[in-house]
Amino acid sequence: MAQQDATVSCEHCGKQNRVPAAAEGVPRCGNCHQPLPWIVDADDNTFEEVVERASIPVLVDLWATWCGPCRQVSPALEQVAREMAGRVKLVKVDVDRSPKIQARFGVQAVPTLLVMRDGKVIDQQAGAAPASVLRAWVEKAVARDA
Repeated sequence: MAQQDATVSCEHCGKQNRVPAAAEGVPRCGNCHQPLPWIVDADDNTFEEVVERASIPVLVDLWATWCGPCRQVSPALEQVAREMAGRVKLVKVDVDRSPKIQARFGVQAVPTLLVMRDGKVIDQQAGAAPASVLRAWVEKAVARDA
């Protein structure tokens, strides 16, 4: 069962759009048809549907509510997702509420960031970084895997 749909504003025309947690293709604005940022949550029960079945690369943010660096990096990750709308999906996973995901990826520190495609990790890093560094890392990982 998928998570709730998210509501996002189109960066191009400002219209509000519902974006599903899991879907084929990429979300587009119902008004101007530009790609929308795809930022959703997943947990132990929805990870496969939301992340592993995605048709575009997924940036996975493994974070915790008590983690200061996680709160610092979250806006940077969302900026990367907005800048790379249509090319990458951002999925946030609270590791304290998703112990199976935490164990599966051997998360020892948060934030841990993964770039995944077709259910496979193509790159990973731990720790916070500025949006420009994160975007370069994601673009490099996606290009290397293409």
